[in-house]
Amino acid sequence: MKDTLIYILKGIVKDPDEISVVEYDENKNKIFEIKASEEDVGQIIGKDGRTIKSINILLNALAGSSKENFILKVIR
Repeated sequence: MKDTLIYILKGIVKDPDEISVVEYDENKNKIFEIKASEEDVGQIIGKDGRTIKSINILLNALAGSSKENFILKVIR
């Protein structure tokens, strides 16, 4: 799932080399910390958070019935 997230993020940012994702588990949630350049943070979040919400929905759809919840955190 981490590789899929990185692939999606690199497609929407201006500086794909600055993207890094750290994955860890907390309770029953899988948390992805997304680190990006300052100018790309807005691209990742999108207007009213629509882009990041869409990415989260896509990851949950790809997970299927695995009962995992994904939390995406964007860090500068």
